[in-house]
Amino acid sequence: MTRYCAAAAAAAAIIATPALSQSVSDGKVKIGILNDQSGVYADFGGLGSVEAAKMAVEDFGGKVLDAPIEVVSADHQNKADIASNIARQWYDTEQVDSIMELTTSSVALAVQALSQEKKKIDLVTGAATTDLTGKACSPYGFHWAYDTHALAVGTGGALVEAGGDSWFFLTADYAFGYSLEDNTAGIVKEKGGTVVGAVKHPLATTDFSSFLLQAQSSGAKVVGLANAGLDTQNAIKQAAEFGITAGGQKLAALLFTLAEVHGLGLETAQGLTLTESFYWDRNDASREWSNRYRERTGKMPNMIQAATYSGVLHYLNAIKAAGTDETEAVAAKMKETPVKDMFAENGKVLANGRMVSDVYLMEVKAPADSKGEWDYYTVKATIPGDQAYLAADKSGCPLVK
Repeated sequence: MTRYCAAAAAAAAIIATPALSQSVSDGKVKIGILNDQSGVYADFGGLGSVEAAKMAVEDFGGKVLDAPIEVVSADHQNKADIASNIARQWYDTEQVDSIMELTTSSVALAVQALSQEKKKIDLVTGAATTDLTGKACSPYGFHWAYDTHALAVGTGGALVEAGGDSWFFLTADYAFGYSLEDNTAGIVKEKGGTVVGAVKHPLATTDFSSFLLQAQSSGAKVVGLANAGLDTQNAIKQAAEFGITAGGQKLAALLFTLAEVHGLGLETAQGLTLTESFYWDRNDASREWSNRYRERTGKMPNMIQAATYSGVLHYLNAIKAAGTDETEAVAAKMKETPVKDMFAENGKVLANGRMVSDVYLMEVKAPADSKGEWDYYTVKATIPGDQAYLAADKSGCPLVK
């Protein structure tokens, strides 16, 4: 009898072991951070986002459902074909379960389409186009941090209300720039303003002279920079050389983050109005996490890097809650679970994958008003998430009835 019980117990253990291991595919959870690490957006997200992802894994405990968690990363060079090839290799041969960050809207759209085909979760923190949760939405696609609608509501809306009622756009010539210009132009017109013209420039151009001359001659009160990263920094520097702001026109940095302010310096950036969904010095939780991030990287985080931490943590918590890393189950948990962390105090994920949280209208401080390095912003207004982002049923996402 004893021999029978021992055999039965051994058989039960053999049966139970595969069941346990099957809760996590390949015996591990592997997260890929795919972004620009060497180009115009390298400071915007870059290796800082990779470090933020690793912090999330460490803070989670390094394992989920007793399976180890691994973070891998690659540089997509802002090229959709390179990004798609890396993503396909990750999914097909390297057992990557989820791809995140995805700076550059054309890249994010391509990888999200592939992720839907492969039935894998992607979580975007570095790209802006509303198409990701609109006409190109995916049942497994998520969008954290910001989008072109939130930026338009924040920066665009504030400047029109302050008297900037005529606009000319300098726009990056790809999906992100088009989306940011379209969304901001819509807000400008909605508030009674006009758009007098626009010009498109290549990504990563170093000479903005002809574009700035067109903006200057337009007579618009506001020159809207529908670009990001080093493109925005270079445009602002060259605008100063052309005397655009000295001549009375105001620059609107429609996508500008702490990293770019730091790169530009307060002397040049002072007075700029911008919108971010995270600021390191906003409360105790943001300060504690940001100081830990700075110890590892030497820099304070911007909203993309902080959102990457938040997104990774939310994904891991969803796996834990679902009891499996199976995509359908995890995506459902991600949508039904509130987001409450140092990034978002009251976040929620809509049916189209858009994570909604408050965003902040900022003004860059003058050097005399800054108390030290990284003390760059005055928070001018808090914009509730439901006002900043489109409702799921108005997003154009075909998954939302």
